Amino acid sequence: MLPRRSLLAVGLLLALTGCSHLLPGSGPSRDEIEQSGKQPGAAAVQIIDIDSNVARQLLVQRRFKLFSETLGRQRSTSNIGPGDTLEVNIWEAPPATLFGGGSVDPRAPSTVRATTLPEQMVDRDGFITVPFAGRIAAGGKTLQAVEDAVKAQLKGKANQPEVVVRLLRNVSSTVTVVGEVTASVRMPLTAGGERLLDALAAAGGVRQPVSKMTLQVTRGKQYQSLPLDLVIRDPEQNVPLQPGDVITAMFQPLSFTALGATGKNEEIPFEAQGISLAQALARAGGVNDARSDAGGIFIFRLEQEQALTWPRQPVATTPEGLVPVVYRLDLRDPASFFVMQSFPVSNKDVIYISNAPATELQKFLNLVFSVIFPISATKALFP
Repeated sequence: MLPRRSLLAVGLLLALTGCSHLLPGSGPSRDEIEQSGKQPGAAAVQIIDIDSNVARQLLVQRRFKLFSETLGRQRSTSNIGPGDTLEVNIWEAPPATLFGGGSVDPRAPSTVRATTLPEQMVDRDGFITVPFAGRIAAGGKTLQAVEDAVKAQLKGKANQPEVVVRLLRNVSSTVTVVGEVTASVRMPLTAGGERLLDALAAAGGVRQPVSKMTLQVTRGKQYQSLPLDLVIRDPEQNVPLQPGDVITAMFQPLSFTALGATGKNEEIPFEAQGISLAQALARAGGVNDARSDAGGIFIFRLEQEQALTWPRQPVATTPEGLVPVVYRLDLRDPASFFVMQSFPVSNKDVIYISNAPATELQKFLNLVFSVIFPISATKALFP
C-alpha cells in the first residue's frame, strides 16, 4: 500500500493533468492549430502546407505590374489645348499691304515689318482669332500646324506673310503631383518629354524614406502602382508622362507581427517591395532554440477567395469575402529552407511559432514540483 505522502502526490499530479490548459503559454500548440482546420462550419480555417507550388502561385499573384508594361514608353506630343496662351507674330515682305503698321524687326532686313498680335487664349472649343485670318483651330495641334494654318488664311491678303506662334503659358499639357511630397505641384509638359522622376523632382521629392514609398500613376480610368525604389533602380519604369497624368506619392508602412517562440515578439516593419518568409523570420530573431517547435511555423493571413485552390469545401469567408488561412512550414525538412526564400510575406501577416511539446511538459513538471516539494518539506518537519 502506497504511503499517504505518495498518494497525495499522485492525486495532485492527476488533478494538474486535467488542468493542463491552465498552464501559462504564448499561444496555441501545433496540435491545437491543426485541429482548428477540422472544425465544421464558419469556424473552420484553411490549413495549407507551404511548398514550392504554393509559393509560386502566391508570387505570381503578387508580382508587380510594371509601368513599362501598362503605361507604355511613348513620349507625349506637345499639342495645344484649351486655356493655353499663344503669341502670334506676323512678318510681311515690303511693300507691306496688310500689316504695314508693324514695328521693324531688328533680326530681319530693315524693310521687313513684324506685327505681334495681342496674346490669344485658346477657347474651350480650341480656337484663336487672328485679324484677317478669322478663327483658327489650334486645339490638339502643334505650334507648326497653327503657323501653317494662319499663313494659309493670310495668303493673298498679306504680302508674302511669315508666321511664328509661341506658347506663352501651358495649362492643358500638365501633370499633377500630390501625396507625400515636399510640395504638391502642377507641372507643365514640354517637347523634351518629362518622365516620372522629373515630376517627382519638381515636387521637391518625397517626405518619407524611399524604401517605404509607393508611386501611383493615374491615367484616365487606369491607375497603376509601383514601389519608388523599383522605379529608381529600373530605368524602364521611369516612363514618359502624358497630359493629365496624376502622380500620387503614397507612404505605406507595411508590417508583420511575430509571436510565439521567436527571438522577439513585436510588430516589424518591412519595405514596400516586400520580403520573403526567410527574411521575416530573420528580422524576428529566428526561432527560439530552447522552446520552439521546428515543425510548427505558422503564418496567419486573410486571403482573397481566388488566391488558391482550397482543400476544404465549402470555403468559409469573413464578412469582407476573405478566407482565413493558416500556412504551415516544417523547418525540420531541409527543403523548407529553399521554399521560404520565395514565399512572400503580406502586410498584417501574423507569424507564429508554437512551443515544442517538451517545453509544455517541462512547464507542467515545474508546476507539479513547485507544489509537491513544499508539501514534502512540510511533512519532513511535522511527521
